[in-house]
Amino acid sequence: MVLAELGGRISRAIQQMNNVTIIDEKALNDCLNEITRALLQSDVSFPLVKDMQTNIKKIVNLEELASGHNKRRIIEQAIFNELCKMLDPGKPAFSPKKAKPCVVMFVGLQGAGKTTTCTKYAYYHQKKGYKAALVCADTFRAGAFDQLKQNATKAKIPFYGSYTESDPVKIAVEGVDRFKKENRDLIIVDTSGRHKQEATLFEEMRQVAEATKPDLVIFVMDSSIGQAAFEQAQAFKQSVAVGAVIITKMDGHAKGGGALSAVAATKSPVIFIGTGEHMDEFEVFETKQFVSRLLGNGDWSGFVNKLQEVVPKDQQPELLEKLSHGNFTLRIMYDQFQNLLNMGPLKEVFSMLPGISSEMMPQGGEKESQAKIKRYMTMMDSMTNEELDSSNPKVFNGSRIMRIARGSGRIVTEVMEMLEEYKRLTTMWGKMKGIKIPEKGNMNSLSRNKNSQQLSKVLPPQMLKQLGGMGGLQSLMKQMGSGKDLMGMFGGRD
Repeated sequence: MVLAELGGRISRAIQQMNNVTIIDEKALNDCLNEITRALLQSDVSFPLVKDMQTNIKKIVNLEELASGHNKRRIIEQAIFNELCKMLDPGKPAFSPKKAKPCVVMFVGLQGAGKTTTCTKYAYYHQKKGYKAALVCADTFRAGAFDQLKQNATKAKIPFYGSYTESDPVKIAVEGVDRFKKENRDLIIVDTSGRHKQEATLFEEMRQVAEATKPDLVIFVMDSSIGQAAFEQAQAFKQSVAVGAVIITKMDGHAKGGGALSAVAATKSPVIFIGTGEHMDEFEVFETKQFVSRLLGNGDWSGFVNKLQEVVPKDQQPELLEKLSHGNFTLRIMYDQFQNLLNMGPLKEVFSMLPGISSEMMPQGGEKESQAKIKRYMTMMDSMTNEELDSSNPKVFNGSRIMRIARGSGRIVTEVMEMLEEYKRLTTMWGKMKGIKIPEKGNMNSLSRNKNSQQLSKVLPPQMLKQLGGMGGLQSLMKQMGSGKDLMGMFGGRD
Protein backbone atom coordinates (compact mmCIF):
# COMPACT_ATOMS: atom_id res chain seq x y z
CA MET A 1 0.00 0.00 0.00
CA VAL A 2 1.48 3.34 -1.02
CA LEU A 3 1.62 6.16 1.53
CA ALA A 4 -1.22 8.11 -0.09
CA GLU A 5 -3.44 5.01 0.16
CA LEU A 6 -2.36 4.42 3.77
CA GLY A 7 -3.26 7.99 4.73
CA GLY A 8 -6.55 7.69 2.86
CA ARG A 9 -7.53 4.51 4.71
CA ILE A 10 -6.68 5.96 8.11
CA SER A 11 -8.63 9.12 7.29
CA ARG A 12 -11.65 7.10 6.12
CA ALA A 13 -11.54 4.96 9.28
CA ILE A 14 -11.66 8.12 11.41
CA GLN A 15 -14.42 9.58 9.23
CA GLN A 16 -16.54 6.42 9.51
CA MET A 17 -16.19 6.61 13.28
CA ASN A 18 -17.24 10.28 13.18
CA ASN A 19 -20.35 9.36 11.20
CA VAL A 20 -21.55 7.10 14.00
CA THR A 21 -24.24 8.73 16.18
CA ILE A 22 -22.79 7.48 19.48
CA ILE A 23 -19.07 6.90 20.02
CA ASP A 24 -18.91 3.65 22.00
CA GLU A 25 -16.40 0.83 22.47
CA LYS A 26 -17.50 -0.85 19.22
CA ALA A 27 -17.05 2.32 17.16
CA LEU A 28 -13.58 2.86 18.65
CA ASN A 29 -12.52 -0.78 18.06
CA ASP A 30 -13.80 -0.75 14.45
CA CYS A 31 -11.79 2.39 13.79
CA LEU A 32 -8.60 1.05 15.41
CA ASN A 33 -8.90 -2.35 13.69
CA GLU A 34 -9.13 -0.68 10.27
CA ILE A 35 -6.12 1.52 11.05
CA THR A 36 -4.20 -1.55 12.26
CA ARG A 37 -4.93 -3.43 9.03
CA ALA A 38 -3.87 -0.43 6.96
CA LEU A 39 -0.55 -0.07 8.82
CA LEU A 40 0.26 -3.80 8.66
CA GLN A 41 -0.50 -3.89 4.92
CA SER A 42 1.88 -0.95 4.55
CA ASP A 43 4.64 -3.07 6.15
CA VAL A 44 4.80 -1.31 9.52
CA SER A 45 6.10 -3.92 11.96
CA PHE A 46 3.52 -5.75 14.08
CA PRO A 47 4.98 -4.84 17.52
CA LEU A 48 4.82 -1.13 16.64
CA VAL A 49 1.21 -1.37 15.50
CA LYS A 50 0.20 -3.39 18.57
CA ASP A 51 1.82 -0.85 20.91
CA MET A 52 0.04 1.99 19.12
CA GLN A 53 -3.36 0.33 19.48
CA THR A 54 -2.75 -0.43 23.19
CA ASN A 55 -1.64 3.14 23.91
CA ILE A 56 -4.68 4.68 22.20
CA LYS A 57 -7.04 2.49 24.23
CA LYS A 58 -5.28 3.57 27.43
CA ILE A 59 -5.60 7.24 26.52
CA VAL A 60 -9.19 6.98 25.28
CA ASN A 61 -11.04 5.40 28.19
CA LEU A 62 -14.62 5.96 27.08
CA GLU A 63 -16.09 5.03 30.45
CA GLU A 64 -14.02 7.62 32.29
CA LEU A 65 -14.68 10.44 29.81
CA ALA A 66 -17.41 12.77 31.03
CA SER A 67 -20.38 13.33 28.74
CA GLY A 68 -19.24 16.91 28.08
CA HIS A 69 -15.98 15.79 26.46
CA ASN A 70 -15.63 15.76 22.69
CA LYS A 71 -14.84 12.06 22.32
CA ARG A 72 -14.30 12.29 18.57
CA ARG A 73 -11.69 15.03 18.97
CA ILE A 74 -9.92 13.13 21.80
CA ILE A 75 -9.75 9.93 19.72
CA GLU A 76 -8.49 11.79 16.62
CA GLN A 77 -5.82 13.53 18.68
CA ALA A 78 -4.74 10.24 20.29
CA ILE A 79 -4.40 8.58 16.86
CA PHE A 80 -2.42 11.56 15.55
CA ASN A 81 -0.11 11.57 18.60
CA GLU A 82 0.56 7.83 18.41
CA LEU A 83 1.40 7.99 14.70
CA CYS A 84 3.82 10.81 15.55
CA LYS A 85 5.37 8.71 18.34
CA MET A 86 6.06 5.90 15.86
CA LEU A 87 8.15 8.34 13.85
CA ASP A 88 9.77 10.33 16.63
CA PRO A 89 12.52 8.80 18.79
CA GLY A 90 12.28 11.75 21.14
CA LYS A 91 15.71 13.18 20.44
CA PRO A 92 16.93 15.66 17.82
CA ALA A 93 19.49 14.75 15.19
CA PHE A 94 22.97 16.25 15.20
CA SER A 95 23.11 19.50 13.21
CA PRO A 96 26.32 20.63 11.50
CA LYS A 97 27.69 24.04 12.45
CA LYS A 98 29.19 26.51 10.03
CA ALA A 99 32.90 27.43 10.16
CA LYS A 100 33.67 24.20 12.02
CA PRO A 101 34.68 20.99 10.17
CA CYS A 102 31.91 18.41 10.40
CA VAL A 103 32.21 14.90 8.96
CA VAL A 104 28.99 13.09 7.98
CA MET A 105 29.21 9.45 6.94
CA PHE A 106 26.50 7.78 4.84
CA VAL A 107 25.76 4.04 5.15
CA GLY A 108 23.18 1.69 3.65
CA LEU A 109 22.63 -1.20 1.27
CA GLN A 110 23.45 -0.94 -2.42
CA GLY A 111 20.51 0.33 -4.43
CA ALA A 112 19.05 2.51 -1.68
CA GLY A 113 20.11 5.68 -3.50
CA LYS A 114 22.96 6.49 -1.14
CA THR A 115 25.25 8.31 -3.61
CA THR A 116 22.44 10.47 -4.99
CA THR A 117 21.29 11.23 -1.44
CA CYS A 118 24.81 12.32 -0.44
CA THR A 119 24.74 14.92 -3.20
CA LYS A 120 21.22 16.07 -2.31
CA TYR A 121 22.26 16.46 1.33
CA ALA A 122 25.35 18.46 0.30
CA TYR A 123 23.34 20.58 -2.14
CA TYR A 124 20.66 21.34 0.47
CA HIS A 125 23.25 22.56 2.99
CA GLN A 126 25.24 24.42 0.34
CA LYS A 127 22.11 26.50 -0.39
CA LYS A 128 21.99 27.26 3.34
CA GLY A 129 25.52 28.70 3.24
CA TYR A 130 27.61 25.67 4.20
CA LYS A 131 30.86 24.92 2.40
CA ALA A 132 30.10 21.30 1.50
CA ALA A 133 32.39 18.67 -0.04
CA LEU A 134 31.95 15.03 -1.10
CA VAL A 135 34.27 12.05 -0.63
CA CYS A 136 33.66 8.81 -2.53
CA ALA A 137 34.87 5.93 -0.32
CA ASP A 138 32.82 3.38 -2.26
CA THR A 139 35.33 1.12 -3.99
CA PHE A 140 32.98 -1.87 -4.17
CA ARG A 141 30.51 -0.70 -6.82
CA ALA A 142 31.84 -0.11 -10.32
CA GLY A 143 30.95 3.38 -11.45
CA ALA A 144 30.33 4.74 -7.94
CA PHE A 145 33.02 7.41 -8.26
CA ASP A 146 31.83 8.38 -11.75
CA GLN A 147 28.28 8.81 -10.44
CA LEU A 148 29.36 10.95 -7.47
CA LYS A 149 31.69 12.98 -9.71
CA GLN A 150 28.88 13.67 -12.18
CA ASN A 151 26.39 14.63 -9.46
CA ALA A 152 28.90 16.82 -7.63
CA THR A 153 29.97 18.61 -10.82
CA LYS A 154 26.35 19.37 -11.71
CA ALA A 155 25.73 20.76 -8.19
CA LYS A 156 29.10 22.61 -8.20
CA ILE A 157 30.31 20.82 -5.07
CA PRO A 158 34.01 19.87 -4.59
CA PHE A 159 34.64 16.11 -4.53
CA TYR A 160 37.42 13.60 -3.89
CA GLY A 161 37.90 9.98 -4.98
CA SER A 162 40.23 7.63 -6.84
CA TYR A 163 40.09 5.34 -9.84
CA THR A 164 43.17 3.36 -8.74
CA GLU A 165 43.09 3.13 -4.93
CA SER A 166 41.10 0.12 -3.69
CA ASP A 167 41.30 0.83 0.06
CA PRO A 168 38.14 2.77 1.06
CA VAL A 169 39.64 3.72 4.43
CA LYS A 170 42.64 5.37 2.81
CA ILE A 171 40.44 7.31 0.36
CA ALA A 172 38.13 8.44 3.15
CA VAL A 173 41.00 9.66 5.34
CA GLU A 174 42.75 11.46 2.46
CA GLY A 175 39.51 13.13 1.34
CA VAL A 176 38.54 14.27 4.83
CA ASP A 177 42.06 15.60 5.53
CA ARG A 178 42.15 17.52 2.24
CA PHE A 179 38.80 19.21 2.79
CA LYS A 180 39.60 20.04 6.41
CA LYS A 181 42.72 21.88 5.19
CA GLU A 182 40.49 23.71 2.70
CA ASN A 183 38.28 24.80 5.62
CA ARG A 184 35.22 22.96 4.36
CA ASP A 185 32.65 22.86 7.17
CA LEU A 186 30.56 19.91 5.87
CA ILE A 187 32.50 16.88 4.60
CA ILE A 188 30.27 14.04 3.41
CA VAL A 189 31.71 10.53 3.07
CA ASP A 190 29.88 8.09 0.79
CA THR A 191 30.64 4.46 1.75
CA SER A 192 30.21 1.11 0.00
CA GLY A 193 26.97 -0.84 0.06
CA ARG A 194 26.14 -4.45 -0.69
CA HIS A 195 23.13 -6.23 -2.15
CA LYS A 196 22.57 -7.80 1.25
CA GLN A 197 23.82 -7.53 4.81
CA GLU A 198 27.14 -9.31 5.21
CA ALA A 199 30.10 -9.24 7.56
CA THR A 200 32.51 -7.59 5.07
CA LEU A 201 30.17 -4.63 4.63
CA PHE A 202 29.86 -3.98 8.35
CA GLU A 203 33.58 -4.43 8.95
CA GLU A 204 34.40 -1.93 6.20
CA MET A 205 31.92 0.57 7.67
CA ARG A 206 33.47 0.20 11.12
CA GLN A 207 36.96 0.80 9.75
CA VAL A 208 35.93 3.93 7.81
CA ALA A 209 34.06 5.26 10.86
CA GLU A 210 37.03 4.58 13.15
CA ALA A 211 39.45 6.32 10.77
CA THR A 212 37.34 9.41 9.96
CA LYS A 213 35.56 9.80 13.33
CA PRO A 214 32.32 11.16 11.83
CA ASP A 215 30.19 13.62 13.79
CA LEU A 216 27.09 11.98 12.35
CA VAL A 217 26.34 8.63 10.67
CA ILE A 218 23.28 8.67 8.42
CA PHE A 219 21.52 5.43 7.49
CA VAL A 220 19.94 5.63 4.01
CA MET A 221 16.99 3.31 3.48
CA ASP A 222 14.90 2.49 0.42
CA SER A 223 11.25 3.01 1.37
CA SER A 224 10.09 -0.06 -0.56
CA ILE A 225 11.99 -2.79 1.29
CA GLY A 226 8.98 -3.93 3.32
CA GLN A 227 9.05 -6.00 6.50
CA ALA A 228 12.85 -6.39 6.39
CA ALA A 229 13.22 -2.73 7.35
CA PHE A 230 13.27 -3.21 11.10
CA GLU A 231 15.92 -5.96 11.13
CA GLN A 232 18.03 -4.22 8.50
CA ALA A 233 18.07 -0.91 10.34
CA GLN A 234 18.88 -2.67 13.60
CA ALA A 235 21.86 -4.47 12.03
CA PHE A 236 23.37 -1.18 10.82
CA LYS A 237 22.78 0.44 14.20
CA GLN A 238 24.68 -2.38 15.92
CA SER A 239 27.67 -1.93 13.61
CA VAL A 240 28.02 1.87 13.54
CA ALA A 241 26.57 4.66 15.62
CA VAL A 242 23.65 5.58 13.37
CA GLY A 243 22.41 8.99 14.45
CA ALA A 244 19.87 9.81 11.74
CA VAL A 245 17.85 8.19 8.94
CA ILE A 246 17.08 9.37 5.41
CA ILE A 247 14.32 7.52 3.56
CA THR A 248 14.56 7.46 -0.22
CA LYS A 249 12.14 6.86 -3.09
CA MET A 250 9.16 8.28 -1.20
CA ASP A 251 7.58 9.34 -4.48
CA GLY A 252 4.17 7.88 -3.76
CA HIS A 253 4.83 4.50 -5.38
CA ALA A 254 6.59 2.79 -2.47
CA LYS A 255 4.88 1.37 0.61
CA GLY A 256 6.97 3.34 3.03
CA GLY A 257 5.57 1.76 6.18
CA GLY A 258 8.45 -0.66 6.56
CA ALA A 259 11.00 2.10 6.24
CA LEU A 260 9.22 4.10 8.93
CA SER A 261 9.88 1.15 11.23
CA ALA A 262 13.57 2.02 10.92
CA VAL A 263 13.05 4.85 13.39
CA ALA A 264 12.12 2.38 16.10
CA ALA A 265 15.01 0.09 15.20
CA THR A 266 17.71 2.78 15.22
CA LYS A 267 16.09 5.05 17.81
CA SER A 268 17.24 7.83 15.49
CA PRO A 269 15.12 10.48 13.80
CA VAL A 270 14.28 10.65 10.12
CA ILE A 271 15.81 13.95 8.98
CA PHE A 272 15.07 13.99 5.23
CA ILE A 273 13.00 12.09 2.70
CA GLY A 274 13.86 11.73 -0.97
CA THR A 275 10.82 12.09 -3.20
CA GLY A 276 12.42 11.66 -6.64
CA GLU A 277 15.68 11.60 -8.57
CA HIS A 278 16.11 15.34 -9.09
CA MET A 279 18.29 17.44 -6.80
CA ASP A 280 15.37 19.42 -5.40
CA GLU A 281 13.20 16.37 -4.71
CA PHE A 282 14.49 16.22 -1.17
CA GLU A 283 12.70 17.63 1.84
CA VAL A 284 13.26 18.08 5.53
CA PHE A 285 11.27 15.54 7.53
CA GLU A 286 9.05 17.03 10.23
CA THR A 287 7.08 14.40 12.13
CA LYS A 288 3.88 16.33 12.87
CA GLN A 289 3.72 17.86 9.43
CA PHE A 290 4.35 14.49 7.78
CA VAL A 291 1.55 12.79 9.74
CA SER A 292 -0.77 15.71 9.06
CA ARG A 293 -0.14 15.38 5.32
CA LEU A 294 -0.46 11.60 5.56
CA LEU A 295 -3.96 12.07 6.98
CA GLY A 296 -4.88 14.62 4.31
CA ASN A 297 -4.86 17.56 6.71
CA GLY A 298 -2.10 19.41 4.91
CA ASP A 299 1.03 21.14 6.22
CA TRP A 300 0.61 24.91 6.20
CA SER A 301 3.97 25.65 7.82
CA GLY A 302 5.82 23.47 5.30
CA PHE A 303 3.95 25.17 2.47
CA VAL A 304 4.83 28.64 3.76
CA ASN A 305 8.48 27.67 4.32
CA LYS A 306 8.72 26.48 0.73
CA LEU A 307 7.03 29.64 -0.48
CA GLN A 308 9.36 31.87 1.51
CA GLU A 309 12.31 30.19 -0.21
CA VAL A 310 11.08 31.20 -3.66
CA VAL A 311 9.34 34.56 -3.09
CA PRO A 312 11.83 37.42 -2.47
CA LYS A 313 11.02 39.10 0.86
CA ASP A 314 11.04 42.57 -0.67
CA GLN A 315 8.26 41.53 -3.07
CA GLN A 316 5.90 40.11 -0.44
CA PRO A 317 4.48 43.38 1.03
CA GLU A 318 4.00 44.89 -2.44
CA LEU A 319 2.16 41.77 -3.62
CA LEU A 320 -0.15 41.76 -0.61
CA GLU A 321 -0.83 45.48 -1.10
CA LYS A 322 -1.90 44.88 -4.72
CA LEU A 323 -4.12 41.96 -3.79
CA SER A 324 -5.77 43.94 -0.98
CA HIS A 325 -6.95 46.40 -3.64
CA GLY A 326 -8.22 43.60 -5.83
CA ASN A 327 -5.54 44.19 -8.48
CA PHE A 328 -4.84 40.69 -9.77
CA THR A 329 -2.96 41.11 -13.05
CA LEU A 330 -1.59 38.60 -15.50
CA ARG A 331 1.91 39.58 -14.37
CA ILE A 332 1.01 38.55 -10.82
CA MET A 333 -0.43 35.28 -12.13
CA TYR A 334 2.79 34.69 -14.11
CA ASP A 335 4.96 35.32 -11.03
CA GLN A 336 2.88 33.00 -8.87
CA PHE A 337 3.02 30.23 -11.50
CA GLN A 338 6.80 30.66 -11.44
CA ASN A 339 6.80 30.41 -7.63
CA LEU A 340 4.68 27.27 -7.80
CA LEU A 341 7.10 25.56 -10.20
CA ASN A 342 10.08 26.62 -8.06
CA MET A 343 8.55 25.06 -4.95
CA GLY A 344 9.21 21.56 -6.26
CA PRO A 345 7.02 18.69 -7.48
CA LEU A 346 3.36 19.78 -7.64
CA LYS A 347 2.14 16.59 -5.98
CA GLU A 348 4.30 17.41 -2.97
CA VAL A 349 3.11 21.01 -2.85
CA PHE A 350 -0.57 20.07 -3.10
CA SER A 351 -0.20 17.47 -0.33
CA MET A 352 0.66 20.38 2.01
CA LEU A 353 -2.72 22.03 1.42
CA PRO A 354 -5.69 20.82 3.51
CA GLY A 355 -8.49 19.61 1.27
CA ILE A 356 -6.15 19.26 -1.71
CA SER A 357 -4.21 16.14 -0.80
CA SER A 358 -1.88 14.37 -3.22
CA GLU A 359 -4.59 11.78 -3.80
CA MET A 360 -6.59 14.42 -5.68
CA MET A 361 -3.90 14.58 -8.34
CA PRO A 362 -4.23 11.36 -10.39
CA GLN A 363 -1.24 9.29 -11.38
CA GLY A 364 0.54 11.14 -14.19
CA GLY A 365 -1.51 14.28 -13.53
CA GLU A 366 1.47 16.15 -12.15
CA LYS A 367 3.29 16.26 -15.50
CA GLU A 368 0.14 17.43 -17.25
CA SER A 369 -0.41 20.20 -14.67
CA GLN A 370 3.20 21.36 -14.96
CA ALA A 371 2.99 21.30 -18.76
CA LYS A 372 -0.21 23.39 -18.67
CA ILE A 373 1.37 25.99 -16.36
CA LYS A 374 4.40 26.23 -18.67
CA ARG A 375 2.10 26.63 -21.71
CA TYR A 376 0.29 29.47 -19.98
CA MET A 377 3.59 31.15 -19.14
CA THR A 378 4.77 30.83 -22.76
CA MET A 379 1.59 32.58 -23.91
CA MET A 380 2.10 35.36 -21.37
CA ASP A 381 5.67 35.79 -22.65
CA SER A 382 4.09 36.93 -25.93
CA MET A 383 2.06 39.70 -24.25
CA THR A 384 2.85 43.39 -24.06
CA ASN A 385 3.55 45.15 -20.75
CA GLU A 386 0.17 46.86 -21.07
CA GLU A 387 -1.56 43.48 -21.31
CA LEU A 388 0.40 41.93 -18.46
CA ASP A 389 -0.28 44.86 -16.11
CA SER A 390 -3.96 45.32 -16.93
CA SER A 391 -6.46 43.97 -14.41
CA ASN A 392 -9.28 44.08 -16.98
CA PRO A 393 -9.77 40.78 -18.90
CA LYS A 394 -11.87 42.65 -21.51
CA VAL A 395 -8.69 44.20 -22.92
CA PHE A 396 -8.14 40.98 -24.88
CA ASN A 397 -10.04 41.29 -28.13
CA GLY A 398 -9.90 38.85 -31.04
CA SER A 399 -6.88 40.37 -32.77
CA ARG A 400 -4.83 40.40 -29.56
CA ILE A 401 -5.68 36.78 -28.84
CA MET A 402 -4.60 35.78 -32.39
CA ARG A 403 -1.34 37.74 -32.03
CA ILE A 404 -0.55 36.02 -28.67
CA ALA A 405 -1.32 32.60 -30.18
CA ARG A 406 1.02 33.21 -33.15
CA GLY A 407 3.79 34.63 -30.94
CA SER A 408 3.72 31.67 -28.53
CA GLY A 409 3.24 28.93 -31.11
CA ARG A 410 -0.07 27.89 -29.52
CA ILE A 411 -3.61 27.78 -30.88
CA VAL A 412 -6.32 30.36 -30.22
CA THR A 413 -8.44 28.03 -28.07
CA GLU A 414 -5.48 27.48 -25.72
CA VAL A 415 -5.02 31.23 -25.27
CA MET A 416 -8.74 31.57 -24.53
CA GLU A 417 -8.46 28.73 -21.98
CA MET A 418 -5.59 30.54 -20.27
CA LEU A 419 -7.61 33.79 -20.15
CA GLU A 420 -10.56 31.91 -18.63
CA GLU A 421 -8.25 30.67 -15.87
CA TYR A 422 -7.11 34.27 -15.34
CA LYS A 423 -10.74 35.47 -15.10
CA ARG A 424 -11.48 32.76 -12.52
CA LEU A 425 -8.52 33.80 -10.37
CA THR A 426 -9.39 37.48 -10.83
CA THR A 427 -12.88 36.81 -9.48
CA MET A 428 -11.47 34.89 -6.52
CA TRP A 429 -8.88 37.50 -5.61
CA GLY A 430 -11.48 40.22 -6.03
CA LYS A 431 -12.91 38.91 -2.77
CA MET A 432 -9.69 40.00 -1.07
CA LYS A 433 -10.43 43.66 -1.79
CA GLY A 434 -10.46 45.73 1.39
CA ILE A 435 -8.53 43.33 3.59
CA LYS A 436 -6.50 45.28 6.14
CA ILE A 437 -2.73 45.26 5.57
CA PRO A 438 -0.78 44.47 8.78
CA GLU A 439 1.63 47.20 9.84
CA LYS A 440 5.35 46.46 9.87
CA GLY A 441 4.82 42.82 9.08
CA ASN A 442 2.62 42.15 12.12
CA MET A 443 0.59 39.33 10.64
CA ASN A 444 -1.33 38.63 13.85
CA SER A 445 -3.86 41.29 12.85
CA LEU A 446 -4.90 38.98 10.01
CA SER A 447 -6.73 36.92 12.61
CA ARG A 448 -9.23 39.69 13.29
CA ASN A 449 -12.79 38.73 12.49
CA LYS A 450 -13.22 40.94 9.41
CA ASN A 451 -10.05 39.64 7.75
CA SER A 452 -10.81 36.04 8.68
CA GLN A 453 -14.28 36.34 7.18
CA GLN A 454 -12.84 37.63 3.92
CA LEU A 455 -10.23 34.88 3.83
CA SER A 456 -12.94 32.29 4.44
CA LYS A 457 -14.64 33.44 1.22
CA VAL A 458 -11.40 32.96 -0.74
CA LEU A 459 -10.54 29.48 0.50
CA PRO A 460 -12.23 26.49 -1.16
CA PRO A 461 -15.07 25.10 1.04
CA GLN A 462 -13.31 21.72 1.42
CA MET A 463 -10.14 23.43 2.61
CA LEU A 464 -12.04 25.62 5.08
CA LYS A 465 -13.75 22.53 6.48
CA GLN A 466 -10.39 20.76 6.91
CA LEU A 467 -9.15 23.79 8.88
CA GLY A 468 -12.07 23.48 11.28
CA GLY A 469 -14.23 26.28 9.87
CA MET A 470 -13.92 29.93 10.88
CA GLY A 471 -12.56 29.08 14.34
CA GLY A 472 -9.79 26.95 12.85
CA LEU A 473 -8.96 29.66 10.29
CA GLN A 474 -8.67 32.34 12.99
CA SER A 475 -6.46 30.04 15.06
CA LEU A 476 -4.25 29.35 12.03
CA MET A 477 -3.79 33.05 11.29
CA LYS A 478 -2.81 33.70 14.91
CA GLN A 479 -0.22 30.92 14.86
CA MET A 480 1.37 31.81 11.55
CA GLY A 481 3.49 34.89 11.26
CA SER A 482 3.71 34.37 7.50
CA GLY A 483 0.04 34.11 6.63
CA LYS A 484 0.43 36.78 3.95
CA ASP A 485 2.52 34.42 1.83
CA LEU A 486 -0.38 32.02 1.49
CA MET A 487 -2.58 34.75 0.09
CA GLY A 488 0.13 35.90 -2.27
CA MET A 489 0.46 32.51 -3.84
CA PHE A 490 -2.46 30.15 -3.59
CA GLY A 491 -5.20 30.21 -6.19
CA GLY A 492 -7.86 27.91 -4.76
CA ARG A 493 -11.07 26.75 -6.36
CA ASP A 494 -14.36 28.45 -5.69
